[in-house]
Parts: sequence; C-alpha cells; structure tokens
Amino acid sequence: MDRRAFGLGALATLSLSACGTSGPRFLTYDGPEVTSIVVNKGARKMYLLHHERILREYDVDLGFAPDGTKIKRGDGRTPEGTYLIDRRNPRSRYHLSLGISYPNAQDIAKAKAMGVDPGGDIFIHGQPNLRKELKRAKKTPDWTAGCIAVKNDEIEEIYAMVKPGTVITLRP
Repeated sequence: MDRRAFGLGALATLSLSACGTSGPRFLTYDGPEVTSIVVNKGARKMYLLHHERILREYDVDLGFAPDGTKIKRGDGRTPEGTYLIDRRNPRSRYHLSLGISYPNAQDIAKAKAMGVDPGGDIFIHGQPNLRKELKRAKKTPDWTAGCIAVKNDEIEEIYAMVKPGTVITLRP
C-alpha cells in the first residue's frame, strides 16, 4: 500500500470517528480580547466587551428566583456585583462552563452576619447534558440554580473567547 493511500485512509478514519463524539467542540478565537463581561439580569442579556465595544450579545436564562442578588445557598438567585471568571470546566454537566468568583469577601461577610451559607458554584454554562434536565430547561425560563445559561453553540463561542481573570459585572 502506498503512503498516500494509507495517509488518506487514516485521515478518513479519524474524521469519521470525530463525527461520532458527543462532547463539546473546542473552538479557537483570535479576535479582540474580551476585557469584560456585563450581564443585565432585567433584560436577560449578556455582553462580551473589548473595552467599551460590544463584541457579542447573548440572551440568557438565570436562577429560578432571578429578582435580587444571591444571599444564600439554594435561594435560586443569580448574584449581582463584580466578580472574575476564575475557572474553566470542559467536563461540565451543562456542556461547558466558566466559573464566576462568587462568593467574594463582601458576600461571605453578609451571609455570615445573617447566619447563612452564601452558596457558590456560580457559572456561565450551556444546556444540561442529561435529557430529562434538558427537557425541563427548554420549557422553563430562568431554570438554573443561580447560574447564567446560554445555548450550547453560544457557550462554545464564549468558552473560546473568555479567559480566566476576565471581569464580569452582574447588574439588576
């Protein structure tokens, strides 16, 4: 067998095996740096910015009790304030996810004064991987436990564009 035929066969096999994967795609991005993220909870919008310029805009779902800021674990609220993107999860149960540095020192102090647990694990993420959870999410607005949810193709784009350390501001 000549090398060219072998190479083409191997390439075709690898291409076909990639078609069968159900995991997230990892896109690349080489545009302007995302310098900040702004979430307008009232409008259910998220903006990726390069300084003052909007690079992308997304519709979002929030926590199941979206009015007001997160106070304690289990309240279903999405936090309000300024945080950082502090981690990336390629194996999220919600397709892909970017962690938000909630709770910060103020959130912890406020919760401690109230005698409650401030909660945590707040992310920007895609849709649920489990069919049962996906079915519920598709028919329920503001279905998360306090996170910011977008469509799977959108989180793939966001995941490629946003780096750890990016400032995120969540507004009422």
